[in-house]
Amino acid sequence: MYDPVQLRTFLTVAQTLSFTQAAGRLGVRQSTVSQHVRRLEEATGRPLFARDTHSVELTEDGEALLGFARTILEAHERAAAFFAGTRLRGRLRFGASEDFVLTRLPEILGTFRQEHPEVDLELSVELSGTLHERLDAGRLDLVLAKRRGPDDERGRLVWRDRMVWNGAQGLRVDPERPVPLIVFPPPGITRARALEVLERDGRAWRIACTSGSLSGLVAAARAGLGVMAHTRGLIPPGLARVGGLPELGPVEFALLQGRRPTAASDALAAAVLSGGDRLSRQA
Repeated sequence: MYDPVQLRTFLTVAQTLSFTQAAGRLGVRQSTVSQHVRRLEEATGRPLFARDTHSVELTEDGEALLGFARTILEAHERAAAFFAGTRLRGRLRFGASEDFVLTRLPEILGTFRQEHPEVDLELSVELSGTLHERLDAGRLDLVLAKRRGPDDERGRLVWRDRMVWNGAQGLRVDPERPVPLIVFPPPGITRARALEVLERDGRAWRIACTSGSLSGLVAAARAGLGVMAHTRGLIPPGLARVGGLPELGPVEFALLQGRRPTAASDALAAAVLSGGDRLSRQA
């Protein structure tokens, strides 16, 4: 028997790769998170995380447990919703970053729709910067997007990763020439990070291609037009990491609710948080 509370803690650590961040999201002490993970490791008889003073990573057994943990928790949630006898209604305006178009976000939304068929879900897929603006203007109820920077602590952390440079297989950047960039238009957060990092490093650059859609950027990158900054865990098929450029640093994805949270937005937020590890995997 695996304790659902411990499984939820495990999934939260797997998403944030941080015992401290997991404790903050769950509203418990870090020692409680460590205790839950330790008891779960005792129950499975396997180490689930490889950790030291600087990093936390899932072991192979930890990766294997992800699917089982989700299945167990989803069953608990379905049972709780059934016996609660409450049905959510209304319209929910949800905005998701372009980064998640190719991940398993549709599965999470599909499950939510099955469990709450009377909620009309209005989905907007935009740049993270645009989503922040629309949320601030009251035009969205819930947003899943990149945080604007290291000082941005709004919302609930869903997933942390690093940004990397990538491009066509075998692409090499000539250090004597301006870096050819493939970027989103403003107010793209990834675009701003790429330009800031190159400027700070003293590297010359030029905009080789601009597209408002991720599919457009990927097509340009596959054609060898240049390099694009993207989240490490979400590198699209057909592209590979490109070396010889300055580090882009970490990136965090968070859930932000509007000024007037509703039962529907709370329910979808819970669904996204519980399935957050799926967002780092290609569909």
